[in-house]
Amino acid sequence: MVVIGGGIVALATAWLLQCRGHRVRLIAPDADGAHPQESRSGSAAALGVLMAQVFQRSRGRAWRLRQTSLSLWTQWRQKLSGRGCPIPFQSGLLLLARDTGDAERLRQLLEERQALGLPLSWWEPSRLQDLGLGDAESSQGGLHSAQDGQLDPLAAMDAFRRDGLQQGLELVSDLVVGLERQPTGWRVHGLSAAQAMEAEWVVVAAGLASEGLLAPLGHQRPHQPVLGQCLELATSVPIRWPCPVVWQGLNLVPRPGGGLWLGATLEPGDHADPQLLEPMRQLAGEAPGCGWLREAEVIRGWQGLRARPIGRPAPLLEHLEPGLLLLCGHYRNGVLLAPASAQWAVEQIESSLTCR
Repeated sequence: MVVIGGGIVALATAWLLQCRGHRVRLIAPDADGAHPQESRSGSAAALGVLMAQVFQRSRGRAWRLRQTSLSLWTQWRQKLSGRGCPIPFQSGLLLLARDTGDAERLRQLLEERQALGLPLSWWEPSRLQDLGLGDAESSQGGLHSAQDGQLDPLAAMDAFRRDGLQQGLELVSDLVVGLERQPTGWRVHGLSAAQAMEAEWVVVAAGLASEGLLAPLGHQRPHQPVLGQCLELATSVPIRWPCPVVWQGLNLVPRPGGGLWLGATLEPGDHADPQLLEPMRQLAGEAPGCGWLREAEVIRGWQGLRARPIGRPAPLLEHLEPGLLLLCGHYRNGVLLAPASAQWAVEQIESSLTCR
């Protein structure tokens, strides 16, 4: 089997297939993960915030995928840690209310989730103020989700790589330039490979590059590139928050040992506008009690492209034709939905093999 792509969805899928006893090759220019910060994939620019139980809807495909993934992430982290490949994780997620209307909406969401038996709670302004996240005048409180949280995307990708290699996963650093139908499967053409690879199954999980691989086969799946930008900040004020914070679409992630990650999906297109970074910092500084963020020192910045499907709901999980699967278009939720996407692919493959 061949999995095409170097992001977290591709790695999770290749790892899970290998763990299930399949012989898997993962092909991508950055398959070995040697220069993760140079990648422009969505995974490279993700902060790894897992928003599953605070998702706005309580039913439907998107809700089911999120709940499945959250459960699988817990199981997988335990499994990988036991094999010497731990993934750093911060439990809990706090959504700050920006005004009274937003507070009312979040309180309604709290009631809906508590009715489902989920461990969400309301943190009053006084509690936030004790954490350095509010003041009596501006804070409206916030919704805390105990089982959501944040994991390090690059560490997760490295864990899938290292454990996958131990299980027999083959990593091929090459650019796939074409797929060719064969009577018994597929022929995968690489830019550098002297000989094409044969595979019974091909999983295309190559983000924005997926469209170009599928179009010659007659599968039109257009995507819009959307840029995510992130900053790592050194703060002069100790951060006492016990978990990541979401404020008006910005993710603020405290780092072990001090400092902060700040990021958001900012703009359509594939070219970063550096002028948007400063408004992002200023908006973060408007969070109750966080005015000091405007003066924080920027240690580094990075960016990556997310694939957003055009005319179809994200993500695209499709069995396009015999032996060909598409896992793409996760937009902002590639890290969160990687386990559910991988499980879906395994189910498609193994159910087809069983039916023979």
